[in-house]
Amino acid sequence: MMQEDTSAQQLEALIQFLYQAPIGLVQTTLEGDILMINPLSAQLLMPLAHQGRLTNLFEVLATVAPQLRALAAGAHDPGAVICDSLRLNAPCAQGGAAPSILALKLVRLDDVSLIGTISDATALVQREQQQMAAQLHIAAHLDSLTRMPNALALAQRIDVELGRMQDDAAARFVLLLVNADRFDRINITLGRTMGDAALQSMASRLQSMNWAPAWAREGEGGFIARLDADEFAVLLPLPAQQAEATELALACVEGLRKPYLIAGMAIDLSVSVGSVIPSFAARSAEVVLQEAVVALRQAKRAGGARHCAFVPALLDEAVRRGSLETELRTALAQDQLFVVYQPIVDLDDGARVTAMEALVRWRHPVRGMVSPVEFIGIAEETGLIGVLGEWVLNEACDQLVAWQHSLGPAAPVTMSVNLSRAQIVEPGVVEMVASAIARSGLSASSLQLEVTETMAAQDVAIQARLRALKSLGVVIALDDFGTGYSSLASLHGLPIDVLKIDRSFVSQSTTSAHHRVLIAAVCRIARSLGMQTVAEGIETRSESELMAQLDCDKAQGFWYSRPLPSAEASAWLVSHAHAGAIGPA
Repeated sequence: MMQEDTSAQQLEALIQFLYQAPIGLVQTTLEGDILMINPLSAQLLMPLAHQGRLTNLFEVLATVAPQLRALAAGAHDPGAVICDSLRLNAPCAQGGAAPSILALKLVRLDDVSLIGTISDATALVQREQQQMAAQLHIAAHLDSLTRMPNALALAQRIDVELGRMQDDAAARFVLLLVNADRFDRINITLGRTMGDAALQSMASRLQSMNWAPAWAREGEGGFIARLDADEFAVLLPLPAQQAEATELALACVEGLRKPYLIAGMAIDLSVSVGSVIPSFAARSAEVVLQEAVVALRQAKRAGGARHCAFVPALLDEAVRRGSLETELRTALAQDQLFVVYQPIVDLDDGARVTAMEALVRWRHPVRGMVSPVEFIGIAEETGLIGVLGEWVLNEACDQLVAWQHSLGPAAPVTMSVNLSRAQIVEPGVVEMVASAIARSGLSASSLQLEVTETMAAQDVAIQARLRALKSLGVVIALDDFGTGYSSLASLHGLPIDVLKIDRSFVSQSTTSAHHRVLIAAVCRIARSLGMQTVAEGIETRSESELMAQLDCDKAQGFWYSRPLPSAEASAWLVSHAHAGAIGPA
């Protein structure tokens, strides 16, 4: 009797335990018919039960887990897990509008039944969502390559600083926009992996630089971000003086100039920096960043590896250049551009014109003649230089072929056309030149392509492109020699046929023995290397005669003729061929 009472008590205790357990419990047949269910499980499932009927688990959950019956049918062995923490969206058990989320675990108990647990996972899911949102927030504000704050994070920080300026008249800050000069050559010549490593090294060096914390507000430091590709930003609290900002920017230019050792290779990089100390009129991060970009572009246009501080006049200039860009697109479409030609003469025979140099001009319907100094740079920055350069090349090739047909022996032997850096780095430049030659019917040897000394001497990738162009049979000329970075000793390594001696040397030759010696040395060394020389900017008879005495092969300048439109150039060629001598136009 006592044993029966004990068994009854144990059974009662088990039932109480199951019914009071802080988790929903349910036992069903293999077909889902409910054999046993505790109150918490019934409470959680009731909002899903049609007309409050808790007779079959599969039917109760049919709207939120229609796959459950099939999953259960596939679990054949006792102990097999049918589902574990299956999330079920259900109406709130308390009748509220917000849904609750249930977690279901269902296991095959034996040959005839299933057992499951059901819990309210709403709070857990909310915590998971909050954690995920926090992680996404961090990821959205973080650059994946350098693990630095990104452009979005910088914009938010700028807005914070602008708000502080409105509250505190003494609060100021400086924004430095830092951009690597010609970084694309690293990706092209060394590969993107090395390029990414170089960017990581730049980021590390920026973070380790001494940003003069004594100038920062107490308890605050600088904010460094990577904005895009090879562009970084440094934001520093700073007093109002421009001098301190300039000192910081110059320190940045010098600090990032030192070679980077990557995979055992020393990589040289220079940077341009644009800085801005926002005024109290600046109302948004967008305005501040725009001003910094304007300053950075000015530093780039000035040759790079330098700093430029923003002043309002730069913005006015940027607006003007933007207007010119729009008008240049119109000019290309409406034939406002035209080509002029300047003779290049043989100094051994002053009667013979050996070449013409093609130069582009723009006759604006309102502005009048726009200087190439103004619009060529804009064309390079905006990507229009490709279309513009191809048009000039085709015009020049066609013109030389026309002169060869109409003038016979009086026609120039060669047509010279300039190539800019933006053109020569384009992958299709070799094909473009080959197409112009084939389309016009011009002999490749009659086309001379000119590149600046700085361009050819500094960049291995450009030298490789020049060799590819030279393989077409064209002549390659080094323009403005004496103003760039190459030396006489390095000339033998360049794929050059012609040296054009810069006007800055020629103009002083009649008064400076030093310049005469330099010009004579250039001519001798060029000749020993199989190159010809051209003296640029000849403006007087004495300069012309002196260049001949110094063994320069050819000359070009206003003494012979200013650049002329095609019709006038044709008449000039005819008249000077008949005159038999070259003199001032």
